Amino acid sequence: MCVAWSRSDSDGLDETWLTFGTASFILQLTLEVARRNKSDTMVDAAVLEKMEAGFAKLAASDSKSLLKKYLTKEVFDALKNKKTSFGSTLLDCVQSGFENPDSGVGIYAPDAEAYTVFADLFDPIIEDYHMGFKKTDKHPASDFGDVSTFGNVDPTGEFVVSTRVRCGRSMEGYPFNPCLTEAQYKEMEAKVSATLSGLEGELKGKFYPLTGMEKAVQQQLIDDHFLFKEGDRFLQAANACRYWPSGRGIYHNDNKTFLVWCNEEDHLRIISMQMGGDLGQVYRRLTSAVNEIEKRVPFSHNDRLGFLTFCPTNLGTTIRASVHIKVPKMAKDYANLEKVAGKYNLQVRGTRGEHSEAEGGIYDISNKRRMGLTEYEAVKEMYDGISELIKIEKSL
Repeated sequence: MCVAWSRSDSDGLDETWLTFGTASFILQLTLEVARRNKSDTMVDAAVLEKMEAGFAKLAASDSKSLLKKYLTKEVFDALKNKKTSFGSTLLDCVQSGFENPDSGVGIYAPDAEAYTVFADLFDPIIEDYHMGFKKTDKHPASDFGDVSTFGNVDPTGEFVVSTRVRCGRSMEGYPFNPCLTEAQYKEMEAKVSATLSGLEGELKGKFYPLTGMEKAVQQQLIDDHFLFKEGDRFLQAANACRYWPSGRGIYHNDNKTFLVWCNEEDHLRIISMQMGGDLGQVYRRLTSAVNEIEKRVPFSHNDRLGFLTFCPTNLGTTIRASVHIKVPKMAKDYANLEKVAGKYNLQVRGTRGEHSEAEGGIYDISNKRRMGLTEYEAVKEMYDGISELIKIEKSL
């Protein structure tokens, strides 16, 4: 039986269908659906051109980034035409690394799906950075352990200036920075502000929106080293700073030992800190805060990768436990300091964190591993490693 008819549907298509029998009709319909789906997922020609140019530039550079190491031509060609359901492309993931060849890692996840859609690139970078966390591995369940087991890493106060433990969290149901609308930023800020205003006891404090912040308040937060600035060049290049300062804010408790950043790099950065080396006290405060906030705000979590964050270096536990420490004897040979710290899975940074210099001979040293181990184990690596570095410094 031969059937022919003309159809005009709501999206403006005006097609003449000619099919011979049911099988031929189904084939024609399948091809049409495929054509329309392809147009929805095709990467824009201008984006592809930028990707090709960026890839060529990175390949020709002397970059030591993990991006350059693992973005081979084969991987690039396999991923360059893919998109997430949020519309994120490979360029959204790698543009910061393309623009900043001095990046250590060079890649961000514009949304949670990126870790799956672009897994051929993310998985080897995650395995390399997190010291062997393979694509077949699964991050363990969250476990803050016995918070009473940690004490003061430097009871005499000779070496450790301050101690800080932080974690990152993403709010369930929202993409990451590059995909957020201004309305979403504002909505998230309102939710975070309302949530934190309900904290009591040691965690009780005040939320300060960046929008419309008074100069005196701004200066005080800067003096306290609390106020985060608009993103550095690495975050700027990753398109993480749109609509600034809309939807951004800072919370701190009355004692200024507990801090929450809203919509800086991650949706939430939850921070516990104080002067001296009492890691136990700092860790207990953080654990209490995370548990209280999680009762009110659901967090994005993945069974394999743990808690999801904008930067793959912060996946898993997302825990970064650090000290500002004076080790002048070891610091005379910085390369050796990094080598020794590496033996204990520690990372050495400048006083102001990543991409900064040490000030007054004081270094920021933290745990490097955040995946494949529990929160307790991540902090214990830092506790044990710092204790060993102090012993070595004393012996020199």
